[in-house]
Amino acid sequence: MGAELPDYYFRVRENGAAVFRIDTENRQRRIEMDQIAVVNIRNGEIKPHGDRALSAEDLARIETWMDERAEVLAHRDIDDIHRAVDYLNLTTQWAQSRATDDQLENVTDALLLAMHDLRSVLVRKKADRLIKGGNSAS
Repeated sequence: MGAELPDYYFRVRENGAAVFRIDTENRQRRIEMDQIAVVNIRNGEIKPHGDRALSAEDLARIETWMDERAEVLAHRDIDDIHRAVDYLNLTTQWAQSRATDDQLENVTDALLLAMHDLRSVLVRKKADRLIKGGNSAS
């Protein structure tokens, strides 16, 4: 490990993280990780672990991590959607050039329903945006 460790470690969980304070200032120079909180990205909740009181520095570091984590997750979301577009294109090419009749029979209904559902949502959302845009321009 590098010579200088961060003061905090965030163990990512489903909706946030467990937060640990890192301590190397002990006799054996061992790395000690002391859990100080649990955070929930979705609702912004920060729960001190046990009966701890979080310092202003703890809270500031946790809030900074939460902001940075939200940006990472938002970036991943849009990246996943761009990948989905690529997969749709690859699926189209596969269906046109390589798929057997049995393979197509296996996936056609599920794909058509999913694409119909997606198209319906996208058309409705686009219409909503156009209506909102048209109203603000008036």
